[in-house]
Amino acid sequence: MKVRTLAFAGVIAILGAGGLVGSTLAQDKVSSVAAINKDKSSLGGKAVSFQGKVVKVNNGIMGRNFVHVQDGTGDAAAGTNNIIATSKQTANVGDQVKVSGNVMLNRDFGMGYSYPLLIEDASIAPK
Repeated sequence: MKVRTLAFAGVIAILGAGGLVGSTLAQDKVSSVAAINKDKSSLGGKAVSFQGKVVKVNNGIMGRNFVHVQDGTGDAAAGTNNIIATSKQTANVGDQVKVSGNVMLNRDFGMGYSYPLLIEDASIAPK
């Protein structure tokens, strides 16, 4: 029995399952658009989830869809009331969705397409 326990503990240590559990929990927590914008510098590279209303969609740009989501939080004048997510999935303007993806900071695609905050490889599901 001790051998199995030690082997299991070794597998967990090698795979870093503690980190996987933490990232899953962080992604399950639904944040507001304003909170993600406010905390973006500490969220770079991390998984986040948020929900809101789709206000704009640009499909098929550079092999992905750009979906703009607002939840009623944030300041329009400061640009903190909107989050753009890129995904293979899409939605329609007016849809209520839950978005989960990875925070990318200062993403510059060139040709004037630069984003201080972008959620990439997002999963977009109806809410």
